[in-house]
Amino acid sequence: MHRARVFKATVPAKKFAPALALVFNSFVWYTLTYRLLSSYVKQDLSIFGVYYAGIASAAIIGVSLFRHSRETFLSLWALLGAAMTALLPAITSNNLAMNVLIALLFGVSTGVGFPSCLAYFADTTSVENRGIYGGITWSTVAFGVPAVGLLVISLNTTQTFEALALWRFLGFVAFFGLSRNLERVTPVSAVPSYRSVLEKRDMLLYLLPWIMFSLVNFAEAPILLHSLGQNSDLAQLVEVAISGLFAVVGGILADIVGRKRVIITGFVILGIEYAVFGLFSGAQAIWYVYIVFDGIAWGMFAAVFFMTMWGDLAGNNQKEKYYLFGGLSYLLAGFVSVVVTPFLDVIQATAAFSLASFFLFLAVLPLMYAPETLPEKEIKDRELREYLEKAKKVKEKYV
Repeated sequence: MHRARVFKATVPAKKFAPALALVFNSFVWYTLTYRLLSSYVKQDLSIFGVYYAGIASAAIIGVSLFRHSRETFLSLWALLGAAMTALLPAITSNNLAMNVLIALLFGVSTGVGFPSCLAYFADTTSVENRGIYGGITWSTVAFGVPAVGLLVISLNTTQTFEALALWRFLGFVAFFGLSRNLERVTPVSAVPSYRSVLEKRDMLLYLLPWIMFSLVNFAEAPILLHSLGQNSDLAQLVEVAISGLFAVVGGILADIVGRKRVIITGFVILGIEYAVFGLFSGAQAIWYVYIVFDGIAWGMFAAVFFMTMWGDLAGNNQKEKYYLFGGLSYLLAGFVSVVVTPFLDVIQATAAFSLASFFLFLAVLPLMYAPETLPEKEIKDRELREYLEKAKKVKEKYV
């Protein structure tokens, strides 16, 4: 007998493949180049200040440019990233002007296309299945970052930049090849103003907790790595793998029970882990608990906050500006790590983790008043399909 499906018909693989290839390549490229740049310029405040300024200004400009002929501009964005990555070895410690210029251009090449990249992903999915596709996409990123990182780990700095430039170029080839014969993914005509996006109550109720999480995350990250010492690389690798698995779990749950419940669960997990870690940071076993819990929470957040939420909030409007605010909140918060790093020796880890726990629990308050972005009808329909599937199984068992 025909079995009822819990999920509706999914997005055709041919339609979704270009978005998956582009997002996967872009996030792996950004993560590895950022880490390499961090170690290369030794957390120089001026270099990173210019880099983040380039990201922010370019992202705002890109929102206006990329909504027209989106596939063409996204292809050019990937090529620009490849070219700028190849130039990064030109940064030298004794030439500040050159360093600032290259950092600015690299920031521009990073930020100019990310809002449209994620908006393109959202436009290839629907609100009913965006969570699971977001989870799958982030899972590829989570496993792709360490995989590509291991491939280039034996190279020197210049060779690594060149390898990452090649990786970015391969992203251009994949996206261009997969998208060129498809019907263009045309954004909807309604283009909201920046003011209307920020005045939207639903947007603020989700954006404020996300900003709070981003600031706490990047403020605590260098403290955690400093506390872990030589075990930091292994801990990050394990945590990323766990987040890759739970991104899929979080995406599925987001499409079944709703985005809001998944997000609140993630905040509660983070709040508990920081509270416990603040109290028992000296115990070795607590590190394992922290890594597992942090990986679970990160996987859920990545599937919902990075990939899904801003597309839901945009509805039938053009999605670039929604992803702009969501993405910049996270990207620009990375500068906090640069500011915190010089003071690691004087920061008390226990106090820092306890404070982080307090702010994470506080971040849940706006979410209590936030509406669910997954339509209630879809939740009810899915519950009905689940019931019908169980009923048919029972009937088949006794027929």
